[in-house]
Amino acid sequence: MTPELAVLERLLDATSRHGVVDLLVHAEGDGVRLPVHGARFGTADPAAPALIVVGGVHGLERIGTEVALAFLTTFLARLAWDELLVESLRRCRLCFVPLVNPVGMVLRRRANGRGVDLMRNAPPHPDGWGTPLVGGQRLSPRLPWYMGAAGAPMQPEAAALLGYVETHSAGSSLTLTLDCHSGFGMVDRLWFPWARTRRPLPHLAEIYALKQLLDQTLPNHVYRMEPTARSYTIRGDLWDHAYDRRIVGGGGTLLPLTLEMGSWTWVKKNPAQVLSLLGGFNPIKPHRLRRTLRRHLPLFDLLLRATVSARGWAFPDPARRAALDAAGFAEWFAA
Repeated sequence: MTPELAVLERLLDATSRHGVVDLLVHAEGDGVRLPVHGARFGTADPAAPALIVVGGVHGLERIGTEVALAFLTTFLARLAWDELLVESLRRCRLCFVPLVNPVGMVLRRRANGRGVDLMRNAPPHPDGWGTPLVGGQRLSPRLPWYMGAAGAPMQPEAAALLGYVETHSAGSSLTLTLDCHSGFGMVDRLWFPWARTRRPLPHLAEIYALKQLLDQTLPNHVYRMEPTARSYTIRGDLWDHAYDRRIVGGGGTLLPLTLEMGSWTWVKKNPAQVLSLLGGFNPIKPHRLRRTLRRHLPLFDLLLRATVSARGWAFPDPARRAALDAAGFAEWFAA
């Protein structure tokens, strides 16, 4: 049992009094078997906009789960007194999957219990490519970033996560997902698809509109919003697959975001922690952990409000769409 699992169990008990707890799947590996849970709140109207918060896809990146649980903790506390929050839940759906890879976390692995990197476990797109190794490899599960065997079914955790997202967003007018990770660079990034190519995605206008909301509402925010592929490309990216399926299958807008917390900052401030297996991906000093857990709460609140108020920004008319497309292209793809 890890501390994150203990906190999650306590919060799921509280969730059962205000929302619905779902068992997505049981994750297994190396003699460990643990449940993957979802928690959902708000309206059951399938057309309502939805926000889905995800963490713990990589077992070593515990801070992703901890940040998701910090938001769930705050959210549950506010339900007891925040009438505006309660009212907003009549117009939207809020879902959490705080720990996708519990076996990897218990075993202190990036991959799941079968040695597969869940974030690179989706079927590769024929038009995509990956940066060598880091973008996904099939050489060996003993190496990082292993995608799984060619042609094999998706890992149970990855398939269950995407199934959960599809179930609770299929009819939704707009779905935002935020998947919390760490381990890349000195700044906190908000990544968006596509990870498999450096071409702009079809919903560039909506992504840029969301960037404008972020910049105008939180003008002193700490995030660098950019396409994942600006840093490296990924074969079999889980969120690319979810996004592509929505494009092909139709339905409401799905905008997957990844919060990539810059863990190199923690290492820079405390170089000794690089000697720890977890130290390269998580704040080790208690005061830095507390700072990180509160650092991202304004972002979560903004995304929830943006979900409730999707009509105000997420469905631009043709003229505004053209302007947003042009601005997004100039921002991220012109160079």
